[in-house]
Amino acid sequence: MYDLHVADDVHVASLHQWPFTVTIAMPAYNEAQGIASVIEHIQAVCPQAEILVINDASTDDTAAVATAAGARVISQPYNKGNGAAVKTAIRNATGEVIMIIDADGQHDPADIPRLLEHMTEYDMVVGERHRDSHASAFRMFGNWLLARFASYVVSRPLADLTCGFRAMRADVIREFVHLLPNGYSWPTTSLMSFAKAGYSVKFVPIAALRRTGGRSRQKLLQNGVKFVMIILKIVMLFSPLRIVFPVGLLLWGLSIASYLWGAVASGRWLHIPASTVMFFVGAIVVWMFGLLAEQIVALGLGGRRER
Repeated sequence: MYDLHVADDVHVASLHQWPFTVTIAMPAYNEAQGIASVIEHIQAVCPQAEILVINDASTDDTAAVATAAGARVISQPYNKGNGAAVKTAIRNATGEVIMIIDADGQHDPADIPRLLEHMTEYDMVVGERHRDSHASAFRMFGNWLLARFASYVVSRPLADLTCGFRAMRADVIREFVHLLPNGYSWPTTSLMSFAKAGYSVKFVPIAALRRTGGRSRQKLLQNGVKFVMIILKIVMLFSPLRIVFPVGLLLWGLSIASYLWGAVASGRWLHIPASTVMFFVGAIVVWMFGLLAEQIVALGLGGRRER
């Protein structure tokens, strides 16, 4: 599972004394097979951290196994989804820094100190998965495409939009916890929220490992559509003009094209087609809507900062 030795992990951990408390949280659904091993290696690498397992109404012995391994376990009364489990962890974590790690063994606990060492300077540190990850080429391409679009939205490069292995300042992520979806799109939402709100984000290269337990419930096409919808929602929440302005520009261009087409076809250059008026007015309405939305966003962010 891991190319680690517990004795070496303890030695490494002793070299890392961070000036903040840490909660390492794991959403878990039917992960009894491998979760004890994950907890064991986390304890070896980061013995001073609180280990918090959110049992999302598992039908196996996940909660009992995690408790026996030394984790603090909170069980959901029914299955709410991965994002809902993360939100429960954020609300209940005691650490000043919250680290999310998969319970299925895909993330190497040895990478935890590599992310945490940057948390004195950054507000969020995200694991950037290597291209040689076990993820399919189609999924990696989809993630790359989404990352490119998200980078345009936030006006800065975002290397890995969907990796859930990340460390976050607890007080900052709690500002945005109400925005996180209950499904698997919470990494996208949290990352874009931090970036658009002006918080510092860093990416650290990691290698994703093979799953040791449970079963992936990701559906690529369905979740890809959800990711796009999440991005659009975050755009409208934090930077509506990034989408609204190009749409208005397109309508304005169509109005000019419509006028030229009608004028050339009819030979009447002083005649303005109805389609030209429609596209032009549409562009003005869209731009005015975007400016109004941008002002509302600015007021909302200002109010949140003051609180």
